[in-house]
Amino acid sequence: MDKNVVLHAEAVDKIYPGTKALDNVSYDVERGKVNVLIGENGAGKSTLMKIIAGIEQPSSGKLYLDGEEVSFKNTTEARNHGIGIIHQELSLFPNLNVYQNIFMGREYTQGIKLNNKKHAKLTQKVLEKLEHPIDENTIVGDLRVGQQQMIEIARNFIQDDLKILIMDEPTSSLSQQEVEVLFKLMREFTAQGISIVYISHRLEEILKIGDNVTILRDGKYVARAEVSDIDVPWIVQQMVGEGKSYPKKERKIDWSKQEKVLEVKDLSLPKSGGGFLLDHVNFDLKKGEILGIYGLMGAGRTEIFECIMGLRPEHTGEIYKNGNKIEVKNISQQLDQGFALVPEDRQKEGLVQTLNIGKNISLSSLKNYCKFIFLNGKEENESIDKQIKDIMIKVADKKLPILSLSGGNQQKVVIGKGILTNPEILLLDEPSRGIDIGAKTEVFDIINQYAELGLSIIVISSELKEIVSIADRVIVLSNGIKTGEFSEDQITEDTLVLSSYKGHHGHESKKES
Repeated sequence: MDKNVVLHAEAVDKIYPGTKALDNVSYDVERGKVNVLIGENGAGKSTLMKIIAGIEQPSSGKLYLDGEEVSFKNTTEARNHGIGIIHQELSLFPNLNVYQNIFMGREYTQGIKLNNKKHAKLTQKVLEKLEHPIDENTIVGDLRVGQQQMIEIARNFIQDDLKILIMDEPTSSLSQQEVEVLFKLMREFTAQGISIVYISHRLEEILKIGDNVTILRDGKYVARAEVSDIDVPWIVQQMVGEGKSYPKKERKIDWSKQEKVLEVKDLSLPKSGGGFLLDHVNFDLKKGEILGIYGLMGAGRTEIFECIMGLRPEHTGEIYKNGNKIEVKNISQQLDQGFALVPEDRQKEGLVQTLNIGKNISLSSLKNYCKFIFLNGKEENESIDKQIKDIMIKVADKKLPILSLSGGNQQKVVIGKGILTNPEILLLDEPSRGIDIGAKTEVFDIINQYAELGLSIIVISSELKEIVSIADRVIVLSNGIKTGEFSEDQITEDTLVLSSYKGHHGHESKKES
């Protein structure tokens, strides 16, 4: 076996009831390299990584580590062989603090007691290395998604005997600055001979950090190449075939003649300890319009949705719907007033994992099928079936567990759940987070389809190319301030990036003129 290969998977199959997730896949992890693994959702990437990390066992095939055959019954066995994994969906304990999460299962003891002083000290050290100082006593559930992602990463950076680190979408919730820090640490790891397996749907990111790329499609090995020899069109072609890319909208509408369905005036949200998370933000939304909100992490994007949906009762300012001022009290009331929210964290806030696919879709609109205390199951099922068909959810049986679906189809379920409430205004927070380019294209098609039918949509996205391609108009936030508003030809990557940094030059509360 090649001495440059630290791990070799040979002819691996993984069969689940009704599906073959991996079909005769052979895969090499090169020593001291960033080994990129890509493919559409359902291609088998996560399944292969779960087998290498001991979460799943192969139906057939073998694993070799440093030339010796190995098999792992669980993650502890894999970790003892120097293999760590950073999951795409966060696997943290929200009720425990930062250092408890980082050392869960790897605790230091002092006699019969846990050595929490050591845990706290080592936590400070690893978070400083990640240039992300967070109080080690903070409860993880109180942190933002991006901060939680850093805790997930930090858990794996404390392993001393690390040989292989699997990173599944590690940057999906990180700002550009945080991504640069992570990339620097990855290069420090590879310089020490540690191998990284890197899964990402951000294709430009792959070309920046990767050394080699392996592509899977439909559970099969498709291609492998050195990053220096390829480009984005080659990757897309191998992943999905030709012709799939971000959708381009051709909508010729005179927005000045469209009625306003939403107007937000002087929206402010105080920050604990002084200052503002949102600082007198003003914007409106027209009927059938797709309004984009862009900004760096911490800019205040998600907070706008939280204020509109009644999750931030401490906010101030005025919200008008169809010209009438509304009082925002709670989510239930906002659903009744024609709002629907697709949250950023689909696992934690968008899905109920103990319910099946169909029940997740109908969850927010159950009252539509209730007469007195009885549920009209026939009407509910008809609505679910129509929604599955309308937004092209790939599902064999709506009674299957929600987690049996790929990430892209889970996201469609969350979107379908919102649309089934018959909203006038749909709020989408990072609708393409953690899904592949094929699923993104389908999600964008859904957004355009409903906008054409007159649904007014606000989309938050960290992906420049996405927001440039889908939005009719974009507002930019920076440090809680609205720093720009662009439409039509003004919506370019350059203008959005420049505007997103404006609020970082120090600001005091200021009311927009």
